[in-house]
Amino acid sequence: MTIRIGVLISGNGTNLQAIIDRITAGTLDAQIALVVSSRSSAYGLKRAEAAGLQTLTLSEEIYADPLVADEVIAKELVQHGVEYVVMAGYMRKVHEIILGAYPSHVINLHPALLPSFPGAHAIQDAYDRGVKITGVTVHFANSDYDAGPIIAQRALAVEEGWSVEDLEKHVHEIEHQLYPDVLQMIADDRVSVDADRHVHVAPKKN
Repeated sequence: MTIRIGVLISGNGTNLQAIIDRITAGTLDAQIALVVSSRSSAYGLKRAEAAGLQTLTLSEEIYADPLVADEVIAKELVQHGVEYVVMAGYMRKVHEIILGAYPSHVINLHPALLPSFPGAHAIQDAYDRGVKITGVTVHFANSDYDAGPIIAQRALAVEEGWSVEDLEKHVHEIEHQLYPDVLQMIADDRVSVDADRHVHVAPKKN
């Protein structure tokens, strides 16, 4: 089935672009109903506009009250028929207003293997720690920051001599593959959450 998604961004929008590209290529059964940006200067808005997508940017005055902002966003997402909320580099926490409107339907991407290195500086934190393995996590968002049920993870071996910029580049490459893959798993109705908040992914059907 084709799922209607709303994408929340704050910056360059490379994961948004990866999703757009997969939809265009016919390998992701999704329709982007709305792109919401927390910053009017976000380059991701240009990507959205180039793809002919509906966008929403709230003023700094509205964002000054996070709950008011989330109330506006939730209302717009519902009005646009969004079924899943996809956080793609969205640098603000979503609150119960959105989470309640979309239970187990708000998805986040994190550039580390959670529960390791939560927070806004995961790539730098992993690099500073000198880890040999890091990666990317896609999870359902909940009220606990970076602690929602994990849908999928993909590991990355950190090679000797990499700079933090090298690490960031390779992490983003995985993000651009894994996020659309997970959205397709959801479109294929392979992802479920049980009463204990554990995620189950059914095998791919032939």
